[in-house]
Amino acid sequence: DRSESEIEAEILEKVCGKIKNSVQKRMPPLKRAKDTCSSIKDSITSIKDMVQGLPDIVAAFQPTLIKALARREKRLQQKLGGATEKMLKDYKKEVKLRRKYFNQLQELKGNIRVYCRVRPLISRDKNSPVCVSFPSDKDDMSMAIQNGDKNGAKINYEFEQIFRLDSTQDKVFKEVSGLTTSVVDGYNVCIFAYGQTGSGKTYTMQGDKENPGIYYRAIQYLFETCEERKSCEFKVKLSLLEIYNDKIQDLILPKDAAPQKLTPREGKNGIEVPGLTIREISALEDVKKAMQMGIKNRAVGATKMNKDSSRSHLILSIYCQGYDKLTKKTSYGKLHLIDLAGSERLSRSKATGQSKVEAQEINKSLSALGNCIAARANKKDHVPYRDSNLTRLLQDSLQKNSKTLMFVQISPALADYAESTNSLKFAARVKEVELGKASKTVKRKTSSRSPRAIRRY
Repeated sequence: DRSESEIEAEILEKVCGKIKNSVQKRMPPLKRAKDTCSSIKDSITSIKDMVQGLPDIVAAFQPTLIKALARREKRLQQKLGGATEKMLKDYKKEVKLRRKYFNQLQELKGNIRVYCRVRPLISRDKNSPVCVSFPSDKDDMSMAIQNGDKNGAKINYEFEQIFRLDSTQDKVFKEVSGLTTSVVDGYNVCIFAYGQTGSGKTYTMQGDKENPGIYYRAIQYLFETCEERKSCEFKVKLSLLEIYNDKIQDLILPKDAAPQKLTPREGKNGIEVPGLTIREISALEDVKKAMQMGIKNRAVGATKMNKDSSRSHLILSIYCQGYDKLTKKTSYGKLHLIDLAGSERLSRSKATGQSKVEAQEINKSLSALGNCIAARANKKDHVPYRDSNLTRLLQDSLQKNSKTLMFVQISPALADYAESTNSLKFAARVKEVELGKASKTVKRKTSSRSPRAIRRY
């Protein structure tokens, strides 16, 4: 018989074996659980690190996100803007075609072209309200003028080109450069500025040192055009005169020459002024020297409306003769650039004494110009060109065989409403004048037995 201790030991051994077997069976799952817990712990640690680093990641990604959003917004704007830009482009194209066909019609009819330029407000306007307005779009052929009364009628005007308050000298000349080319081709061209005193006529025509006007730009363009035509030889000449109190004065008369009475007459090349000094020029510098001399001799005076008011009409004339060595033809073109003296009401200008006499003569000559314009517009048989030296000199430009452009200059200030309205009404009459289709003057070289023939084409 076994002792009790041996039996207990055997039972204990069997129990321990079972426990050992049970533990051995559970070891793999426990190991897997341990590994899983370790992995979870690592994941938690990693997530914790990510969460802690998230602000830095967001901060680093923010510029990229902003750029991406900006690119998306830009693409959207381009899609929307593209449609708007196309509409604007189509509109500009229509306006351009409209002007092109209108100018072609004017070319065929030979009407005087009329451009309007509205000067910006200046110091003498003293913060005056503006009496002119323009369409909200970019239409540069329409404008309106209205007095200070809100119930006052708004009067609309249309011209071939309207230059707004912020227009530049470059933009203005760009629209007239083609007329300069016509001079080289053998046409007679006249460009003149009309408006009240202080409306910017002299600035448009002469400009200043930094922003030269039509005078200098047109002549420089003419020289450049002549230079481009390699098969032609050109001679360019200049004259400069003023009409002061209805008398013609030679502004570049040599100092040692005696002044003489100058009277416009009908010549072989149209209206001429016998005895007038005519200089040959070859560069713009020659023109500047002549202008410096002429402006020094020109009559100016101060009025309440303009401290440097021009008291005379200034006429710069360019004569361009070209000989084509290939066709053996000689062309003759004339360019008249005219800075008219300003119209003024004596009640506003406060002119007295000699200034009053000058103002009366200026208004008289401008009235004569208005009468000629009215007669031409109404197609009357008699046009009173001989009523003043101004209209006599402009007879070629108002009669036939000329390309004529008038700038009507106006002030936008409400204080100048009456003068601006009068200028616009005058301009509206001018654009109704038909001159007939302009032709160029060309002289053909013929045989020695036959006389030279001048033909117009």
